[in-house]
Amino acid sequence: MRYYSLNNHDIKASFKEAAITGIARDKGLYFPESIPHLDKDFIENIETYSHAEIALKAITPFVGDAIPQDELKKIVEETLSFDFPLIEVEKDVYSLELFHGPTMAFKDVGARFMSRCLNYFTKGENKKITILVATSGDTGGAVASGFLGVEGIDVVILYPSGKVSAVQEMQLTALGQNITALEVSGTFDDCQDMVKQAFLDDELKDVSLTSANSINIARWLPQMFYYFFAYKELKAKGKLLVISVPSGNFGNICAGMMAKKIGLPISHFIAATNANDTVPRFMQTHEYTPQKTIETLSNAMDVSNPSNFVRILELFGESLKDELTSYSFNDTQTLETLKKLYTENNYLADPHGAVGYLGLKQFMQDNPGYTGVFLETAHPVKFPESIEKALDITIPVPEQIKSVMEGEKKSVKISDYNGLKEILKK
Repeated sequence: MRYYSLNNHDIKASFKEAAITGIARDKGLYFPESIPHLDKDFIENIETYSHAEIALKAITPFVGDAIPQDELKKIVEETLSFDFPLIEVEKDVYSLELFHGPTMAFKDVGARFMSRCLNYFTKGENKKITILVATSGDTGGAVASGFLGVEGIDVVILYPSGKVSAVQEMQLTALGQNITALEVSGTFDDCQDMVKQAFLDDELKDVSLTSANSINIARWLPQMFYYFFAYKELKAKGKLLVISVPSGNFGNICAGMMAKKIGLPISHFIAATNANDTVPRFMQTHEYTPQKTIETLSNAMDVSNPSNFVRILELFGESLKDELTSYSFNDTQTLETLKKLYTENNYLADPHGAVGYLGLKQFMQDNPGYTGVFLETAHPVKFPESIEKALDITIPVPEQIKSVMEGEKKSVKISDYNGLKEILKK
């Protein structure tokens, strides 16, 4: 499989090159040169396959011969070393829980897959790679965990000061070793702008930079896996399936839509956002006009200019309105939904999952007859400030979170791009 830059289709790369460099030399996102199609027999008999077998079939065409099949099988099995339970919340409405991995966030899948791919590619090479990543919450922790101690790879994570939860911050800052956390005075979009600037900086051309945000194909594409798992579990219901994805940088929902493109029978997708409503407005007006980022309870979605939306446009173009519906919800609605789910459905959601549930319910109210799934992208313990006060409860702390919270925070405060540049040049 080859990949082209969305800025210039003549710029192409192998899976290995695209995974190592992160973005094309013209700073465009990589996109598959051709869209593979899965065998109908596989989809029709998907319930007979294990999760690892499903994932391997889904990802193999995108990796091609860049990684031998036996090595890729090992990478997939290590990536999927935890459960993906589908919980019935109410009639025809299910939560797909993606937070049972080491950092208790859905991003564990992409981070673990990517780290193992890069580990395979860099084995035996003397050149060091620096992974540069901006995070609005869970990306940084998942990347830090996935790459911790990996030989030949340094990780530099930028996060907005005071705008991630206490648990998320400790997952970024308490690991040490090859992980450096930069605490930025600003928003996630400021962090992301600095990352983009670093990739454009000729003075850093001797630093082998790559990105572990969802713009990197090795982190973006494996997120397809759990959409297949949800379909496998619900196939016997015989109803059309709609999936609602709480969306920030739009990498997760883009992976789901790629899964559909290669043959997974998901009828429709819902991009549920918080007050940062660039995409819901675009779907109404066809004008893409990012505004200033708004801080919300669902902080990992506080993104006003989602990088991956351009990939969704490339996938579906003019037919996008038939594939995607997008809604925006505010913090008041989010809190009301957290309470409703807990008191009426006996289900403890996190703010991002609550937004996903809201989007699903709104769509199903207007379009009856579906089985619906919303993604629960992070464990509620990561957001105790909003949840515990709203519900008057104390959330039990899982062991993997306890161990992180007992660590020591180590971060470097920076206020502008020059601070980042100095770190990278060391």
